[in-house]
Amino acid sequence: MSQGSNSEAKWLTAWYGKKRWVYTLLPLEGLFRLLSYVRRIITVRWLQKNIGLPVIVVGNISVGGTGKTPLIIALVNRLQKRGLKVGVISRGYGSAAPQYPYVVSESSSATEAGDEPLSIWRATGCAVCIDADRVAAARILKNAGCDVLLSDDGLQHYRLGRTLEIAVIDAARGFGNGHCLPVGPLREPRSRLKGVDFVVVNQTSLESDIVYKRDYYNMRLQPQHWFKVKDLTHLPLDHLLAGTHVHAVAGIGNPNRFFSTLGKLGLTPECHIYRDHHTFTRENFQFRQVLPVVMTSKDAVKCQTFAEPEWLALEVEAVLEKRFWPAFEHALEALFPYE
Repeated sequence: MSQGSNSEAKWLTAWYGKKRWVYTLLPLEGLFRLLSYVRRIITVRWLQKNIGLPVIVVGNISVGGTGKTPLIIALVNRLQKRGLKVGVISRGYGSAAPQYPYVVSESSSATEAGDEPLSIWRATGCAVCIDADRVAAARILKNAGCDVLLSDDGLQHYRLGRTLEIAVIDAARGFGNGHCLPVGPLREPRSRLKGVDFVVVNQTSLESDIVYKRDYYNMRLQPQHWFKVKDLTHLPLDHLLAGTHVHAVAGIGNPNRFFSTLGKLGLTPECHIYRDHHTFTRENFQFRQVLPVVMTSKDAVKCQTFAEPEWLALEVEAVLEKRFWPAFEHALEALFPYE
């Protein structure tokens, strides 16, 4: 198994493996929590901007990926079925756009837009605007005629006012050692979840025994199909037969979830792990053993320009337990009542 970032792995192992040495940083955690609390109070009371459109924030309280992107895609699809014009706001981590705010288009590259915004645009066709200044991005989308906005990973970006908040938890990792940075992986204490409208738990399956609270909603990521990284051609899941050994490349927040999914498809992955949002190059794929190469759809957008014709990416869909959608529709009813 290759490793893309030793320093990142060290911190993740400490937080989620509950290593004792991190507790020497407890004074820094206290300072972090104090500054975060003061910043939130000041921003919400005096600096927050409401742009006159419903804003649904989808984020998390921990460092790393939790499955937000597939959930955002599912929410966009649901809102579009209502006939609403949806816009998505993203910070665009790792993007190098010619200017900001930057609106994703057909000509956008992963370098310009970043992996997650481009993945969302390709999956939904909705308007996606990138800017670290989320208020500026929101105004661009409002002027473009959007009816409702989704803010990707915007839970701690309090300057942008919000109508609904959805927090996502990765059930496999949970809250680590339960501490805030730098002692643990939390951006905000667990008590923050009491103030959000929905908590979605990304599980391996909806039948998992892991249950945080009765009012939390379970979600799983279900494989849909393969597609060729080079030209986006769709292929069925049985295109790779059970027992096939593959090079599995992942530069996402929780790569083990991807590898586990491959195992459930009957594949045997040779795992190659890189840090979240890693910028891939052709050299990252110089493997000694000749095997099929597979990756996530999020990573595929960064590899399309140099991909070999046979490289594959796995498309997944967020499947939420049945009781989530009535609750979400009820929340929407106050914003967009049916005529």
